[in-house]
Amino acid sequence: MQEIAKIEYFLEKNGIKATQTQLNQFYRYYQLLNEYNKVMNLTSITNLEDVAVKHFADCTLNHSYYKQNSTILDIGTGAGFPGIPLKILRPDLKITLVDSLQKRVNFLNIVIKELNLQDISTIHSRAQELTEHNINKESFDYTTSRAVASLNILAEYCLPYIKIGGEMIALKSISAKDELSKSITALNILGGELKQIQQFLLTTQTEEVLQRNIIIIEKISQTPKQYPRPRNKIEQKPL
Repeated sequence: MQEIAKIEYFLEKNGIKATQTQLNQFYRYYQLLNEYNKVMNLTSITNLEDVAVKHFADCTLNHSYYKQNSTILDIGTGAGFPGIPLKILRPDLKITLVDSLQKRVNFLNIVIKELNLQDISTIHSRAQELTEHNINKESFDYTTSRAVASLNILAEYCLPYIKIGGEMIALKSISAKDELSKSITALNILGGELKQIQQFLLTTQTEEVLQRNIIIIEKISQTPKQYPRPRNKIEQKPL
């Protein structure tokens, strides 16, 4: 099918190899995004080539980084980014998708069923309320997030749920270093430490090259029990 071949082309253009089964899953995901985007706000990117690059490739640039059979908490996943593309390419990963809007969670459940994805679940919740949904703090190998909040705020959402020795994976654009410099206090308080910044160049269908930075924060000590704080406190008085 021509559409599936396009997805394969743009993934490979960005260094990502997918099996035929995975390509079929990506294409079905694209169809569902377009179908449900007509009745709810899932994405402003709807062109197949752009979805393949700016969603599918962008979400999986560092898919090989994750350790085998790891547990991942995807906070503020929205339409499933980066968790679902990551799950498609790495079926060994055990992923929990979190979003605050029930409509999007319903959509995610449809995608999971249609793509026959295993070891992936959804939670309708805000990050700071996850303990009310039987999610234990310091229980995940990784948290990940894309386009949710600035790094100092995101750290408070993510770091409490990561095991000591685990990592927070924040997908950022060119603002990564600026955000990091403003997040030192938050990381110190929450038990995180910069491990590395992975830099990637994402190539679009028009040969435009987009800079992507993936910030990896290691959890080096226990997060104090009072974090994460209620949403209004996080936003009004960020660490």
